[in-house]
Amino acid sequence: MDPSSHHRAGRRPAGWVGFARSFLVCATLMGLALIGFVAAVDPYGLRAAPGHPPGPIMDANQRLSYPQIARGGPFDAAVFGTSTARLLDPQALDAAFGVRFANLAVNAATPDEQGRLAALFLARRPIRAVLFGLDAPWCAADPPARTAHAFPDWLYADRVPGDVLRQVSLRSVTTAVRAGLADLGLTRARIRGDGYAVFTPPEARYDLARAQAHIRAGRVDSAADAPELPMPALDRLDDLLGRVPAEALKIVAFMPVHAGAQGSPGSAAGRREEACKARAAAIGKSRGAVVVDFRRISPLTTRDANYWDALHYRLPVAARVVSDLARAVATGRDDPDGIYRVLAHP
Repeated sequence: MDPSSHHRAGRRPAGWVGFARSFLVCATLMGLALIGFVAAVDPYGLRAAPGHPPGPIMDANQRLSYPQIARGGPFDAAVFGTSTARLLDPQALDAAFGVRFANLAVNAATPDEQGRLAALFLARRPIRAVLFGLDAPWCAADPPARTAHAFPDWLYADRVPGDVLRQVSLRSVTTAVRAGLADLGLTRARIRGDGYAVFTPPEARYDLARAQAHIRAGRVDSAADAPELPMPALDRLDDLLGRVPAEALKIVAFMPVHAGAQGSPGSAAGRREEACKARAAAIGKSRGAVVVDFRRISPLTTRDANYWDALHYRLPVAARVVSDLARAVATGRDDPDGIYRVLAHP
C-alpha cells in the first residue's frame, strides 16, 4: 500500500474536527448576534412601558403585536373586542371622549384572549376609559379559551430574563428587520401605533352583490344554547369592569352585526341573545357602566349596503357607531331611529 495513503487517512479526522469546531464557533457567534439584534430592536416590545412606547408595529398577528401596545404608549383608554370593533378609529374616539384610546380588538379573539389583553392593559397605567365590544362568544355556555392562532402566554405575563430568548425565532428576526427598516424610514408600519388598521377592502372596491352573497353565507344557525344556561364569559367581563377605576368611563357595546347574523326574535338564538343582554345590563348597572345594544334588528343592520359580510360593517358605519356611543353616553337615551338601545346608564 502506498505510504502516502496512510498519511492522508491519518489527517482526515483531524481535518473534520477542525471544520466541525469552526462551524460550531461560527454558528454560536451568529446565534448570539441574532439574539442581540432581536433584543436590541425589541420587535414585540418587551421593554415597552407607559414611559417607553414600543417601536413600529410590524407583525400582522395581533396576538403577538398588541401586548406591546398594552404595555406602552401614551394611552389611558382602550377598545377590546374582535374584528367587529376593529374599525372604531381611536382618533375619533379621542375626539368624542377626550381621552387617548388604543384599539386592541383582535380578529376572532375569544373572550379569554380579550380578557388577557385587557388585564395586561389595565395593570400597566392609569385608566380613564374602556370600551368592550361584545359578540356572540360572550353569550356562549362554553366559549373556547383559544383559537387555532398562536397565543404566546408569556407575552401577556410579567417579564422574566428568559423572555429575550423566547422571542427569538425566524419570525421575530424577520419582524425585527422590518422594524429596523421602519425606524430608518425605509418602510411603513403594518399597524398604526395605537393599534388601528383598516382590514376591510378599500371602499372604492365595494360590490353590493358580492357583499350580499357573503351576508347570506353568514346567516346564523338556528341551533343555540338554552337561555337559562350559564354565560361564564360575562363573569369575566364583570371582573374586568371591577378593575377599572370607579371614576373612569366604562362602555359595553353589543356590536352591530348584520340582522342575518343575529338570532331572530322568538327563536332559540334570539332568546339566548336577549338573556345575554339582560345579564350584561345587570353587570353594567352594578359596575357603573354604560351598556349599549347595536346588535338588534334596525335600519342599520337590515341594510345590506352597510356591510361587507354578515359580521363586518363598512367605514361610514364605524364612524356612526363612535358618534352614537358618544350620544348614548351623554344622554342615556335610546336612538330615536332605533339604531341602538341604552340598556344601562349610571
